[in-house]
Amino acid sequence: MQIANRSAQLVLALATTTALSACTVGPKYARPQVPTPPVYRYAEGVALSESLADAPWWQVFQDPTLQELIREAISHNLDLRAAVARVEQARAQVGIVKSQFYPHVDGAATYGIQQNGSFDDENFQHGGIYGFQLSWELDLFGRIRREKEAAYARMLASEQGRRGVLVTLVGDVASNYFQLRELDLQRQISLQTLNVNDQTVTFFQNRLQGGVGNRLEVDRSIALRAQTGAAIPDIERQIAIVENAISLLLGRTPGPIARAPIGAFVEAPPAIPPGLPASLLTRRPDVMQAEELLVAANADVGAAKALFFPAVDLTGFLGLVSGDLATILANGGGLGRLSGSVLQPIFNGGRLKNNLRQMRARYDEAVAEYQKSALNGYREVANALIAIQKLAEARVQQQTGVTALQDAADLARARYDSGLATYFEILEADQQLFERQILLAQTQGSEFQARADLYRALGGGWQQ
Repeated sequence: MQIANRSAQLVLALATTTALSACTVGPKYARPQVPTPPVYRYAEGVALSESLADAPWWQVFQDPTLQELIREAISHNLDLRAAVARVEQARAQVGIVKSQFYPHVDGAATYGIQQNGSFDDENFQHGGIYGFQLSWELDLFGRIRREKEAAYARMLASEQGRRGVLVTLVGDVASNYFQLRELDLQRQISLQTLNVNDQTVTFFQNRLQGGVGNRLEVDRSIALRAQTGAAIPDIERQIAIVENAISLLLGRTPGPIARAPIGAFVEAPPAIPPGLPASLLTRRPDVMQAEELLVAANADVGAAKALFFPAVDLTGFLGLVSGDLATILANGGGLGRLSGSVLQPIFNGGRLKNNLRQMRARYDEAVAEYQKSALNGYREVANALIAIQKLAEARVQQQTGVTALQDAADLARARYDSGLATYFEILEADQQLFERQILLAQTQGSEFQARADLYRALGGGWQQ
């Protein structure tokens, strides 16, 4: 009966002290002010809430091969797998901190033998204590709650970090794929130009053999053909490097990337409004991650302040005794004990003061990192928008130049056949056309990559 009464008293005491532990010291979190422009720089038209980032990646990137590559990357990318593991670590850390809210109960057992006087059996006493030992720190000033708040915020930050890896992954696969298709187009242009150069060499060689040409024409045409041929191995080298980069994103060993034969680049889709800049703070994973780390730093300040206040601990024991101890210590062999302790820091050489100072400095650092991440987001969006605009303008002009140079190459051959032009005009027209076609392919590829950069900068692509 005594054991039961003591157990009831223990439970009542614990419930009472839990009700008292409702004070939390430290500053409440408030989102810092971040300079936010009313519209994105270089954004065309009236700012609308609609954003390219609202669409999932499979609606933005319509190429079936690219969609399949992105799906494979999401399933097998090692950076993403590591990010998922970091989230699990953070979740486990939250559980560890939450465990401090509850009593810690351990099973305890001791057994001893004591000799009194001679070594006769009647001079030995033996006995043991068996039971459960309880310890509980009362969170009167909110230190444990602040630590839980910090751990939970870091867990959310790790989740945003995982989303950030996913956004970067989708953007990287798309950018590398567009670069790969650009190089495919360059290779196709080079092979077509090489075929034209071969025809030109044959043409001048036939003229030389017919006695109406000269060796200089043949040599110049062969030199131009060699220049075009030398470009192909370099392009193929770049193709292999990009394929290896995509393979790494897919979690594969280096190897080729299966894709359809290249055609002309399809026309880029019309520009979609980037949305309102203020939405970037709640869409970009890196900005949200920086804010969660800021919340954690703010909670760390509160936990550091709580260390200045008394720490209250409850300890208890409930169990049985056996042997001679049963008659000495308790009637009926039962044993119960409940005690409390208060520890108030008096002097510690400035440890607590400097710990609080360090936490406040970390908070200031987190504020700066959060504001920087937001401003960097605005910068990346502005860079992508101006790149899309100016690359589109350059593409139009280069397309006009390619059309004119193609006509010039045809006219040079016709004029040469009529005796109105020299062989040099043919070679010059072919060389200029080749260089301008390569430049057009590069601009088209860069324009598609800029659209992928915009989607990534806006925080799109983490929807699964």
